[in-house]
Amino acid sequence: SKHYVNLDNRTANVTVKPFELDMGFQFELHITVSGKKINVSDIPELPIPEEWMRDKLELYFYKTEQAEGGGEIEKVTYNKGSGTGVITFLKPG
Repeated sequence: SKHYVNLDNRTANVTVKPFELDMGFQFELHITVSGKKINVSDIPELPIPEEWMRDKLELYFYKTEQAEGGGEIEKVTYNKGSGTGVITFLKPG
């Protein structure tokens, strides 16, 4: 349970302790793709702040760059009331 981590030429002693994570959420998104934007709909309402949902959408679509699509994100908009969002990429593709 004890580990040593090198940080900027210094060694930090760390101890690992178990902790519980909150249950994750799994949901399905419907999307419409254009050259530079993706319209996302049917986003379920979750008990998380809107900012967190925007971050989750950004991470999901940024990560998919390696697997057929995605890329660097310019902007993410999310409307909790309508369950919709728009992902705008820096480059079309």
